[in-house]
Amino acid sequence: MDLATFKKRIDMASGKEPVDLVIENVHVVNVFSHEVIFGSVGIADGVFVGMGDYVGKKYIDAGGRVMAPGLIDSHVHIESSFGTPYQFARAVLPHGTTTIIADCHEIANVCGAAGIEFMLESSEGLPLTVYMMLPSCVPASGFETSGAILNAEDLAPLMAHPRVLGLGEMMNYPGVISGQKDILEKLKMAEKTIVDGHGPGQTEKGLNAYIISGVKTDHECTNFAEMQERIQNGMYIAIREGSAAKNLISLMPGVSDQTERRCTFCTDDRHPEDIVTEGHIDNNIRVAIRHGMDPITAVRLATLNTAECYHIRGLGAIAPGYAADFILVDDLQTFNVLETYKRGERIAPDWAVTMPNKEAVYSRVQGRVNIGDVTPDDLKIPIADGKAKVIGLKPHDLYTEHQERPVNTENGFFKQDTEKDIMPIYVLERHHGTGNIGKGLIAGFGLTNGAIASTVAHDSHNLVVVGDSERDVLLAINEIKRIGGGLALVYDGKVLGSMPLDIAGIMSSEKLEVIAKKQNELTQTAYETLHISRDVSPFMTLAFMALTVIPELKITDKGLFDVKKFELTGV
Repeated sequence: MDLATFKKRIDMASGKEPVDLVIENVHVVNVFSHEVIFGSVGIADGVFVGMGDYVGKKYIDAGGRVMAPGLIDSHVHIESSFGTPYQFARAVLPHGTTTIIADCHEIANVCGAAGIEFMLESSEGLPLTVYMMLPSCVPASGFETSGAILNAEDLAPLMAHPRVLGLGEMMNYPGVISGQKDILEKLKMAEKTIVDGHGPGQTEKGLNAYIISGVKTDHECTNFAEMQERIQNGMYIAIREGSAAKNLISLMPGVSDQTERRCTFCTDDRHPEDIVTEGHIDNNIRVAIRHGMDPITAVRLATLNTAECYHIRGLGAIAPGYAADFILVDDLQTFNVLETYKRGERIAPDWAVTMPNKEAVYSRVQGRVNIGDVTPDDLKIPIADGKAKVIGLKPHDLYTEHQERPVNTENGFFKQDTEKDIMPIYVLERHHGTGNIGKGLIAGFGLTNGAIASTVAHDSHNLVVVGDSERDVLLAINEIKRIGGGLALVYDGKVLGSMPLDIAGIMSSEKLEVIAKKQNELTQTAYETLHISRDVSPFMTLAFMALTVIPELKITDKGLFDVKKFELTGV
């Protein structure tokens, strides 16, 4: 800002010159003083000049509605919406989200640095401000095959990008605590920035070691004790309300007058139909208010706290010098977002962004499914003594149980028993054509007479499939191959439906409304025809069965994985 502009802004704030815009007759949520103040707000050059009786070039009568800062998602994977950053912005802006802190480790696990560059380029110039955290764990662990491996030297050139804030969620907490060289190199590279955490189950000295490495946040808390210990040790807690993981209600007891300034709101992974029908961070606020959180506190978690956590100056509040990102809502109880403003300009429903050479950008992240022929014999699961380790699903949770269950066998192989809700789960390597197939058993999915498959499988995004017959599992695999990656459902020897994900096998170039409609159709079919349990989110739950950093038992293309022991284990 040159000196003349600087002086002009001061003159506007002091009332010597008219401001660009005055919002009149409005109740302003003040996240600093924790109060609602009625009056008028002046805006100039895209920033707030202050509250007061300003003369403006333009006036908007808010009609007594409530004005709050634009909402900020403190941790989100855009890829989980299945849409591009442009489509994601179209979906969340009407819900009041004006800024996000994104971690693009999903596409990075498939495409490496090209995936990160795609996300940065395709989010440039949007009305939604997209900050990025560079993926810290590609792959998430050494017990899976990803499409790429990113070391500190691969990430270092990207750290200078103006929208890169630091290092994304450090999922390899065993590597941190044990002093693994490549992990320490990444942490050293990011020591002057922010490092996001992902440390489920870490406590006492292990947690201290994790924090002293530079980790500042954690979005994996599921109970009060975990939350309290982390806040006591100086961390920020990102309270998550996503599609599969919903931790907000269970963490509400940890949000007090003493702790709330160390808390933020995030969605982490949220499917398109949930964004379209329920909302985004505004949904977090509504859920919190319904369960007893003070509305102004809820707004602060969704705005100022995140901006301060990530050292984003001039964002997250309605005050002089802060960016004029704001929303108008009906009231602080129902919190329905009516209008969204960015830098003082209303976001019109039909806004459009031109992205030059879009096809060329897409071409770098397409054609990423490489799976050879699979036979029924490839799917047989050897079991020696009639007992097996089983991945036990928990309702609406990413954590699983490590169960040991009696199972039926025939000629030394697992045999499906329709009386038991135990069925095969497979992960097929899909990046390099290795032919790897991880085999295991899962309980709690509730599927009958069919199969469900997806190339969205956190974080390496190999092909994951659950089914109760080899015939239907093979059909699902072949349908995924046919569409070049995506989601598929099979029932009784027939493909019921599928959804291509043409970008890296995890995102679509379609409009988000189209994606949401198709995924909702598949989800309802999964519930109604395949009888998948309503306690799980079919595709989201399936996707997390391959993540080796959330306890207790998971599966990768290399086999069954014991997260607590952090090692592969036999079925």
